Amino acid sequence: MTAVAPARRPVLGVIGWFTVAAGLLAAIALLGLIPGLITLHNLSSARTALADRLDPAIASASRLDAAVVDQEAGVRGYLLGRRQALLAPYRSGLATERGTLAELDRLISDEDRTGLRGELSAVRARADAWRTGYAAPVIARVRAGQAGQAASRAAEGRAPFDALRGAVRALQGDLAAARTAARSRLAHDAALVTVVVVASTALLLLGIALAGWALSRHVIRPIGALAERVRGVAGGDYDQPVHTEGAREIVDLGVDTEAMRARIVEEVRAVERAREELDRQRADLQRSNAELEQFAYVASHDLQEPLRKVASFCQMLERRYAGQLDDRADQYIHYAVDGARRMQDLINDLLAFSRVGRLGHKRERVDLNALLERTAANLGPRAEETGATIESGELPTVVGDPGLLALVLQNLVGNALKFHGDEPPRVRVDARRDGDAWEISVADNGIGIEPEYAERIFVIFQRLHTRATYEGTGIGLAMCRKIIEYHGGRIWLDTDAQPGTTFRFTLPDAEEPAAT
Repeated sequence: MTAVAPARRPVLGVIGWFTVAAGLLAAIALLGLIPGLITLHNLSSARTALADRLDPAIASASRLDAAVVDQEAGVRGYLLGRRQALLAPYRSGLATERGTLAELDRLISDEDRTGLRGELSAVRARADAWRTGYAAPVIARVRAGQAGQAASRAAEGRAPFDALRGAVRALQGDLAAARTAARSRLAHDAALVTVVVVASTALLLLGIALAGWALSRHVIRPIGALAERVRGVAGGDYDQPVHTEGAREIVDLGVDTEAMRARIVEEVRAVERAREELDRQRADLQRSNAELEQFAYVASHDLQEPLRKVASFCQMLERRYAGQLDDRADQYIHYAVDGARRMQDLINDLLAFSRVGRLGHKRERVDLNALLERTAANLGPRAEETGATIESGELPTVVGDPGLLALVLQNLVGNALKFHGDEPPRVRVDARRDGDAWEISVADNGIGIEPEYAERIFVIFQRLHTRATYEGTGIGLAMCRKIIEYHGGRIWLDTDAQPGTTFRFTLPDAEEPAAT
């Protein structure tokens, strides 16, 4: 099946479309930002002019008017009462006037207030004229005791004072007009800001919609379509071609996925062919196993029956004709009896070896301490005969078949008692933690095994000594390896442990009860 390629390769990739979308949004944001900043600046300027200058200036003008009135009242009271205490309003009004004039001069000092600065100068000039032309001379004459002359000039101060009050009121009126204009400008700028914000928001939403449409059209929907086709392939629909449109990388990914699908189809076909071959081999293996089981049955019944007869009749010959035949005949009869017995042992060991892992042994928690005690009890006569000592540390509880594990300990401890040196055998069984498993060691002080035989001893029928030297069938260690590997562990000869022989094997821990 061939892959379906797109008609033409797109110009823009995923990054390109994201760049276009980001550029569009950035341009729209910039178009809205510049007018927004300008209008916000104007709005801030209008608010500053109104709140920070005109409103304080109007309040200062009101205090200036009150200060002027206080000065005039103080002069008049002093003229009538001729006491210095009556000049207190004049002095405080004069101080207030100077302070408010300085404050007004600061508040309306910008270049947009030229008219107000002129009026402020007029107020200052008329105030100075009133004081120098009227207030100061009257105060001086009253102090000099010329109150009558001062009273005759009281009418002369009315006109300058009215002119001063008129200038102050004119300043107040212009300040009020300026505040009204500033409020109008503030309202206009606020409305303009609203318009700019609404327009910018509308443009931004439009840009987002356009960018979303472009990304959905060229990135998101093609990715979704490709993902759906890939899920179909993952679900087993290998006949549906995988291809898509959209951004360049997505199209390339679709092409690569289609190539992968084609390879998967070929591999699936190869796996199906291999499965058919495996099924055929499994059938052959099942037939072979059935034949082997039939052979085991024959070996356990049909072959042992003649052996029993041979051994029985040979023993009868040995008992009945013992001493009646020559020594050579007695030797021949002994050889026949021993051969039949060894053949029976060999057949029994072969049957036990072939049954490991095939009879559905149970897996359960096995206490190796109790298992070693039973093993030592079974080997008690041989231990007494050799003067052996069997010791152990604290052994764990493992998961396995107790009968098979008993065979392992029986073989390893039995070999330690069999292959001993001049000294009485000493056997030590210990355990240590090894990750999720336990490592069991069986060490003795026997004759030892050369390192070059570390693997050979686990091969069935491989013996390092003659039968005349040490009895046995050569199956024990091979059976131990098969049992340990059946339990998911491994067994080996520790070639570094000297003197004597040390076997080590691993078994799974029994943290959870094993399923049977």
